[in-house]
Amino acid sequence: MAEDGAPPVTNVISGEAQPASQSEVLYVQGMSNPMNVGQYPQTQATVALVLSIVGLAVCCIFAPFGLFMSTTALETTKQYPGHPDHGLAQAGRIIGWIAVGIWVLVAIFYLLMFVVLVASGVE
Repeated sequence: MAEDGAPPVTNVISGEAQPASQSEVLYVQGMSNPMNVGQYPQTQATVALVLSIVGLAVCCIFAPFGLFMSTTALETTKQYPGHPDHGLAQAGRIIGWIAVGIWVLVAIFYLLMFVVLVASGVE
């Protein structure tokens, strides 16, 4: 028991002062093993999101790489519910597909313009 002049026992997780009788056991609701809290495998979701955004902004060159990396990161995050990189992987995949779609539309546009110029006989 703490003396009258001593500071109260502090809970490390919440920072709140608790009586000495309650400070021995800490439970985390919803976790099977509190010692493994926050230990998820590393993914490349952030890199995939950056590559997808850069691919969207710079002629869609990096978008397929971002799309591939975000798909791989999404497969990893689906195996671990509550993984913090799941949203980043989804965003990278969506932006990657948008960038690839824009790239395909631009390629079709240039192909049609080339066909029209050849058909019109412009030299």
